[in-house]
Amino acid sequence: MKHPFEYKKIDSDVYDTELKDFLPSKIIDIHTHIWLSRHREDSQHSDRLVTWPSLVAPENPVEDHLECYKQLFPEKDVTPMVFTTIVTADNCTINNNYISESAGKYNLPALYFAYPEMPAEVLEQNILKGDFLGIKVYLSLSPGYIPDDEIRIYDFLPPHQLELMNKHGWIVMLHIPRSTRLKDPVNLAQMIEIEERYPNVKLIIAHVGRAYCPEDIGDAFKVLSGTKRMNFDFSANTNAFVFEKLINAVGPGRILFGSDLPILRMRMKRICIEGKYINVVPKGMYGDVSYDPNMKEVLPPEADELTFFMYEELRAFKKAAAKCGLGKSDIEDIFYNNSKKIINSIRSIIK
Repeated sequence: MKHPFEYKKIDSDVYDTELKDFLPSKIIDIHTHIWLSRHREDSQHSDRLVTWPSLVAPENPVEDHLECYKQLFPEKDVTPMVFTTIVTADNCTINNNYISESAGKYNLPALYFAYPEMPAEVLEQNILKGDFLGIKVYLSLSPGYIPDDEIRIYDFLPPHQLELMNKHGWIVMLHIPRSTRLKDPVNLAQMIEIEERYPNVKLIIAHVGRAYCPEDIGDAFKVLSGTKRMNFDFSANTNAFVFEKLINAVGPGRILFGSDLPILRMRMKRICIEGKYINVVPKGMYGDVSYDPNMKEVLPPEADELTFFMYEELRAFKKAAAKCGLGKSDIEDIFYNNSKKIINSIRSIIK
């Protein structure tokens, strides 16, 4: 099979010397996307979306997805939980059907990508029929008349869907809204309200609440240290300081490894400037990125030292884990056991 990307010596050096022995032999990646370009139409054309992720892969068939793990994690047994990318009411069915078919073919856990107008009875029927474990929701599906900074979680994750998830004890994968990200008091209040009002929901806060820079934290972890059930994945995040604060706030039992593949195939490193994250990439590798404030290009020799986003995320988490004194069993929990427990509480499909 043709590999979906180039693997270089810099990559094998990073993996072999820094990551291979840190990672457990079995891994669950709780946050990944697969899709076919012919199913997408105009789903990603929204002012509410950053544009750079679309530069990495025009599509990500399940076969490419599984091959990616063989390249990135040689000799490791990796199981991804899969869901599609942004849907609309018009293409929701065909995209979710591809997820269901792919998950069934390769025995993978999967989430249904829901749009907020979907009635509970229709959503329930679709989840059960497709053998999904819950839902993925996204802020861009909020009603268009709501200004971006006024979007609330309930605008794209309505109570009728939360009641359904609570009834079955299903997963909700939540990408929180608003420009101030994790530190936003409205986000924090609603995250806590969901945990308290819907105690059976398996709530996963994606990307550590989009806290990509230290300035995104505020007093969030002080507030969240009192939570009991919500989980946090650290997908598409490379900030060791944020990871350290997360570990100290909630402990290793509610932290989940997630990648956000295929964008973690990007060759890059991430820096923060004045509280804004910037992806540093090799010049020309991802086309014209001059319009994107989250992207910066560099030339050799700096460009030659860039490895994968995936490895940068893992490097950062390893650094935070060491600083917090996490042991081997904690790492096994974060990269495998915590996700296995959530998945198998719904349906025993992970051995």
